[in-house]
Amino acid sequence: MHSNASAATETAPLPDILAGPLLRRITPTRWVMWLVASRRVSLTLTLTPPEGEAQRHRLDAASQCLPLGEHAYVYLIDLPLSQPLPMDTPIPYDVLLTQANGTQQGIAEWAPWLCYAGAESPSVVIASRHHQLMHGSCRKPHHDSADGLVRADTWLEEQGGAAATERPAWLLMTGDQVYVDDVAGPMLRAIHALIARLGLVDEHLEGATVEDSQTLYRSTNTYYHREALLPDVTSNTALRERFFGGVKKPVFTSANAHNHLMTLAEMLAMYCLVWSPTPWQLIAPDMPALDAAESAIYRQEQPIIDAFVAGLPQCARVMAHLPTLMIFDDHDVTDDWNLTADWERAAYGHPFSKRIIGNALLAYLLCQGWGNAPETLNPLVAKVRQCLEQAQGALPMSDHDALIDDVQRFQGWEFHLPGTPALIVLDTRTRRWRSERSPNRPSGLMDWEALIEMQQALLGAPSAVIVSPAPMFGVKLIEGVQKIFTWLGKPLVVDAENWMAHRGAANVLLHIWRHSKTPGNYVILSGDVHYSFAYDIIVRHRQHSPRLWQITSSGVKNTFPDTLLDVFDRLNRWLYAPFSPLNWFTKRRKLAVYPRDPDRAKAGERLWNASGIGLVTLDEQGRPTDIRQLDARGDDVVFPPPKTD
Repeated sequence: MHSNASAATETAPLPDILAGPLLRRITPTRWVMWLVASRRVSLTLTLTPPEGEAQRHRLDAASQCLPLGEHAYVYLIDLPLSQPLPMDTPIPYDVLLTQANGTQQGIAEWAPWLCYAGAESPSVVIASRHHQLMHGSCRKPHHDSADGLVRADTWLEEQGGAAATERPAWLLMTGDQVYVDDVAGPMLRAIHALIARLGLVDEHLEGATVEDSQTLYRSTNTYYHREALLPDVTSNTALRERFFGGVKKPVFTSANAHNHLMTLAEMLAMYCLVWSPTPWQLIAPDMPALDAAESAIYRQEQPIIDAFVAGLPQCARVMAHLPTLMIFDDHDVTDDWNLTADWERAAYGHPFSKRIIGNALLAYLLCQGWGNAPETLNPLVAKVRQCLEQAQGALPMSDHDALIDDVQRFQGWEFHLPGTPALIVLDTRTRRWRSERSPNRPSGLMDWEALIEMQQALLGAPSAVIVSPAPMFGVKLIEGVQKIFTWLGKPLVVDAENWMAHRGAANVLLHIWRHSKTPGNYVILSGDVHYSFAYDIIVRHRQHSPRLWQITSSGVKNTFPDTLLDVFDRLNRWLYAPFSPLNWFTKRRKLAVYPRDPDRAKAGERLWNASGIGLVTLDEQGRPTDIRQLDARGDDVVFPPPKTD
């Protein structure tokens, strides 16, 4: 039973804004931001440059609004600015909410935690070039480590908070911003409480043992036993294993997917709960009925979730001050998403698993992808709006299925930003190079056409920053272990996803770097692997060779098993030393790779294993002058240049 205080929490009036604003695509002539409101709202944006006239913009015409349920509306504001904003200086901004009586409230009133001490509102700095970038991936709420986004906020506050002129041009979230496939019991309980509180949209479920979302939420199997909700037939054993953790992964850690999110409402609620403290103030979830073992797990997870929630005001604040770009990796949708052609056939061949993947992509579209490139995604969003507006409490099943077909067929998740250097963000999940002869072998992370498109974007570019969720150049030993398991027909056991795993994709990628028309400086920012490292890379035996830097920051709130990573790191140094003959059996033997040793690591260690967020500073030629990891525990870990002589 809830206490009186809990009951009051769940019946108190809803705040107007539930999540956000998150700054997205911000330029001198364009203002894009995202938020979720509990009602249809009238917004006014004020911009106060240090020089020149203040600007005031009614946002009704610039706002797109989609109903997510009875008391939830997602907004994307895409405002063209006829009066360009200045660059490289803090610009205070405010988002004013018009109340029923005509009065207006600013951020300092409705979300004071978004303001730094002494500031009346948040601010943004529009960088004249991509001189500094903050980046990270893999933020799992119930991982028992500190949150890298909290560290990012602390770092920004140390620079001067709202007054800081030297800020990263972008916060790049390079994958696994949410873990829809690996959810703690207390988080799932909070998700269900928020769905009920906001009246988020319901849906019918085909191919499951429950007929609709409300039945799913009430099911005795909804906590820690979601694999039981798939049809209990032999032909679906492989499907159950892929979606709910039935396959053990003895080399890498085993994902716990028994609380895998399923419905669109669950996934939308998750986004609100990981990006904003406000939804947590509206609910008072208690422990569901569980057996003794599950109750013990729930109690172990609860304090970790509580600590995560305590940091959300700071996470929200940093995303209200830094323009943010996002791209998916597998956990934003499901573990091993599109890893092999066989996986795709199993997952998309069943209506329920297809629905789970489709719902995750729809949630990604509305909460992440839309703000990256609204002009590209607006036609797809228009179809989502039509489906949501036709919902009479529940999404029409045929329209929902058609929408999932559309979102799964869509090509255009990648995006490019002009600037110095150019910023190229890759989709390494939906345009894969499938193995036709061996459909159980790993697919290439990008197909031939997608790779050629990347090459065209690079041709003639003197420098570029490339966001590849998985490292293009990873740890050779770990890639070798993945190759062995692939030979044994078990690529799913070790998540054998790396750029070298598919011969065709690897050869095209390496050819791009050896091409005479790609002689520039290229920084590759990646995540995914749950440890951080940096390499300097040169093409051997070529004049005017391109210079490459592989910089990996992972995870924001996740780590690799310490002992196992120490073993891999040590063995990799021994087995793939510069003069080791094993190097000649790797696809990148024509590249000279020089690892950077983190300054706080033990002697010889190259892999840094701690939650945090990456920060890279680039010179005018796009070359890194400083590579560091802002450790969530408070220290800066620097990766100084290697000795290449």
